[in-house]
Amino acid sequence: MKTSPFAGLNGLRVSRETNERLAHFAALFQKWAKSINLIAPSTLEDLWRRHIVDSLQLVQLSPGPKTWVDLGSGGGFPGVITAIYLSEFSDGWVHLIESNNKKAAFLRVALMETGARGSVHPIRIEDASSVAPKCDAISARALADLSLLLDYSSPWMMAEGGKTVAYFHKGRDYQREIDKAVGRYDFDLVKHPSIVEPDSVVLEIANLSRRTQ
Repeated sequence: MKTSPFAGLNGLRVSRETNERLAHFAALFQKWAKSINLIAPSTLEDLWRRHIVDSLQLVQLSPGPKTWVDLGSGGGFPGVITAIYLSEFSDGWVHLIESNNKKAAFLRVALMETGARGSVHPIRIEDASSVAPKCDAISARALADLSLLLDYSSPWMMAEGGKTVAYFHKGRDYQREIDKAVGRYDFDLVKHPSIVEPDSVVLEIANLSRRTQ
């Protein structure tokens, strides 16, 4: 089996087994993408850098076994990649939330064939806290405006005693989204420059609370 050209990622090392799982996922993704729209076709040829490595940034920022909720998992980025990384541990889990049944079917096959630590919930994001009431971290990529992502994430991040941290991939217009969200929420924010796209970031958000008018 052909292995990933990215055995290391800015100091992050993955095992040979994880490398092989990532390669298997990439081959499976290419096969399914011929029949269902998993990502923009224009980015398919750059699958490793644009999608897999981009997703792996999250486990570099938040390493070790954790319980994740991945909102709008789509083609598996970053949720399946995180779940594959967690296969190196005996703990940790990813709850992949994806309401599209065709995409949910792909995600189930991807988790099963790679031995990844995750499960798929074909439900609306608004109902996700009922199947995953607690989590350590939340992820979302190419899903929605930051304000809406914070609305989606609030059941976990604003739970009493909760310490949930969110990690959101954002493109070059991220500052406008932050400014808009600040009008509705207070939160701690760290901007992590993307190692894949020069104008993009991963926003790390913690201690979320609603602003009182």
